[in-house]
Amino acid sequence: MDEPRSTGDAASGLASADAAARRAHDGPNALPVARRPSVLRRLLAELTHFFALLLWGASALAFVSGLPELGIAIIAVIVVNAIFAVVQQARADRAADRLQQMLPTRVTVRRDGRRRLVDAIDVVVGDVLLLESGDRVPADARTTAANRLLVDTSMLTGESAAAAVESGAALFAGTFVVEGDTTAVVTATGAQTRLAGIARMTTAAHPDTPLTRGLRGVVRVTAGIAIGAGLLFLVISMLVGDPIRDAFVFAIGVTVALVPEGLLPTVTLSLALGSERMAKRRILVRNLEAVETLGSTTFICTDKTGTLTRNEMTVVRAWTSAGAVSIDGAGYAPSAALDWASPTAEPAVRALAIAAERCSTGYAEDAGGTWRPHGDPMEAAVDVFARRLGVDTDADRRSSPPELRFPFDSALRRMAVVLADEVLVKGAPDTVLPLCGDVGDAATVVDELTGRGLRVIAVAAAPRGGRTPSNQREAEADVRLLGLLALEDPPRDDVADALAACRRAGVRVGMITGDHPATARAIADEVGLRGPDGPVLVGGDLPADDQHLGALLDHDGVVVARVSPEDKLRIARALQARGHVVAMTGDGVNDAPALHEADIGVAMGRGGTDVAREAADLVLLDDSFAGIVAGIEQGRATYVNIRRFLTYHLTDNVAELTPFVVWALSGGQFPLALGVLQIIALDLGTDTLSAVALGAEKPAKHLLEGPPVGGRLMNATVLRRAFGVLGPLEALLTMGAFTVSLVALGWRPGDAFPSGPDLMAASGAAFMTVVLAQTANAFACRSSTRWPGSLGWFTNRLLVVAVLAELAFSLIVLWWPVVAGVLGQANPPLAGWAVALASMPTLLAVDALDKRLRRRRARPHPPAAAGGVPGAGLRARPTA
Repeated sequence: MDEPRSTGDAASGLASADAAARRAHDGPNALPVARRPSVLRRLLAELTHFFALLLWGASALAFVSGLPELGIAIIAVIVVNAIFAVVQQARADRAADRLQQMLPTRVTVRRDGRRRLVDAIDVVVGDVLLLESGDRVPADARTTAANRLLVDTSMLTGESAAAAVESGAALFAGTFVVEGDTTAVVTATGAQTRLAGIARMTTAAHPDTPLTRGLRGVVRVTAGIAIGAGLLFLVISMLVGDPIRDAFVFAIGVTVALVPEGLLPTVTLSLALGSERMAKRRILVRNLEAVETLGSTTFICTDKTGTLTRNEMTVVRAWTSAGAVSIDGAGYAPSAALDWASPTAEPAVRALAIAAERCSTGYAEDAGGTWRPHGDPMEAAVDVFARRLGVDTDADRRSSPPELRFPFDSALRRMAVVLADEVLVKGAPDTVLPLCGDVGDAATVVDELTGRGLRVIAVAAAPRGGRTPSNQREAEADVRLLGLLALEDPPRDDVADALAACRRAGVRVGMITGDHPATARAIADEVGLRGPDGPVLVGGDLPADDQHLGALLDHDGVVVARVSPEDKLRIARALQARGHVVAMTGDGVNDAPALHEADIGVAMGRGGTDVAREAADLVLLDDSFAGIVAGIEQGRATYVNIRRFLTYHLTDNVAELTPFVVWALSGGQFPLALGVLQIIALDLGTDTLSAVALGAEKPAKHLLEGPPVGGRLMNATVLRRAFGVLGPLEALLTMGAFTVSLVALGWRPGDAFPSGPDLMAASGAAFMTVVLAQTANAFACRSSTRWPGSLGWFTNRLLVVAVLAELAFSLIVLWWPVVAGVLGQANPPLAGWAVALASMPTLLAVDALDKRLRRRRARPHPPAAAGGVPGAGLRARPTA
């Protein structure tokens, strides 16, 4: 039995050596990982799903009909597609694991008497946790001090309302602090937590996404057509007097040709590749389908701080009634040049800095010679400012700890702390100044500083007088203004280019911020978000009617300042009601409802809270707005890629089905150009690899040139290209190669059709025509608007490898006598080879002509005469 171990006390916490020893003994603070299904179990599932069962039935009919080679071939199709699906699932799992490891949860603990930020996985029993609003509780713990603490326990209890937690009460891993702060001592970690116990008893079911449902709809419709066509050909075959055995063969061939058994695994891989590419651009996708949804975004509601700006705040000016000081020094190092406006201002400015620092929990620390922020960047900047005035902030925090803290209230936009002998208030000037008496010309100074794009906070103080206030408003009574701090947060270098890309992409952008209207206006103007006449709205003045609100907001470059979390939620809903697909950024605990409500919730990876990240679909690991634009581009590319390989699949199906249609229309007189086994060989050898390669196509340069690609996956463009252009052309070439070969071998119209070697050679010509035409089709499907040569023949290296492998496979099954005999084909005559080889340039030429005609039809018309329809002549949006 283990010896009882001491817990850290609230003042000093555990020693680092003790924490390391406990980590080694207890293991990581992580939930037992749910075991994924084994490879064997996954393979079994892929061998027994709906489409596999359909093919198993076809195989059984083949064996019953006395065609074991056909039955074996169908089994090969089932097994190859199952292996392919399992491999892709494993790859997607590995991608998800790598992405999740990129965003470890961090938590503040007290060790060795100092606050430290550690990975949640390294928390041990006895650690002293310092939790604030927005933090996830990393382990089971017991509070030693709780200040207005509200905890969201819905993950454990299902209760939506946050619960008040008193000092001495238990906290459980997986819950969230939504208000207040607390000090708590860890009592259990990892597998010993209550959350782990619940996880062992339950299994979360993931609901289907719209994309998944849409794909299943496509597959089911196609499968229904396949079964229907199979039954139809069974009936036709029997009506024309074919033996029942041959009728079954035809029915099986048609069904196998049209079943899209590899479609869903290919889509999964395409989404996984998209998420991997986004991860390389510092964007974490929390669910694969969010990749596609992001590509449909039409309106981005972005925060200012940390998204449009660097979130590297520096106090650049401090004002008091006694005088001011300007600070020249970027970063978090405690050294900078101070320019005093008045030599008598130093005591007042120093008092202002100490009061602001005592209101803050964020700070800067020396990490191996480099000063880095810990906690809120604004509070870290306040700590640095005090250090630059010579204040030992570490010692000051130890000597003057707050006895009572009223955390920042998003509605009041200020916070307060109660010390032994005074009360301090810090917050937005427009909420702090009215609490004070004589503020001099502070309001004028605020206007001047915010007009320069600086973020301004006001600090006030009052003697405590022995009182213990019961609420924040009582604590704020009779405060006097100590001064103002102006912080600079420079815009990111890439924001202007990203905003320009949004405008080219038809995506509107609005700034939704809690900052001062003048500061928001200045930053929006500096980065180019707001136009000359762009509106600057204030949250408190927004109309109550959602329809009116939507109309007011539905403008590119709109700026809304002083918004509350409730305002953000209303804004998301109002824009969605106007048909927009809304992406909403947020980093605070109160942003979670808006992030959840938006079509795409975007949280910050560096500066965001755990609550916001949990509610989001996307996490920007470097908090950069440009990451959203990159995500939109990749999302559009993924959507287009799905359409690419849908077009590729359907074109092949048309060519494979046509010989059966010709046979049926001739009443069984015209021989089948392709047999069932050949079609199975085509499915195995020419579909899968090229489809995967098309799913990996990189984003085209023009994807951000025009409004989002949308609509059904199997849209008019896909259907027209597959069933109106490429499919019929490939079918015509296939039947042409077959007929030309028959003529070359001596057959003439009116004669009886040959059999034996001549028919096998003609069938070999049809087979190679499908293979070579599909090779050209793979390159043609890389774009629905551009000639593949303009994209570069070798820019998709995976496609080059795929078509080479497919050609090698096709030649093997054509020239290897044993296999060729089983498939019922032989080496074509020269005339047949000529048509087969000509199918490649022919298909590319017809595809190029079709694309050119489409571009010509889509060109802008001459400007309309006066009174014409606004917007007439706009160029159509390319779809791939």
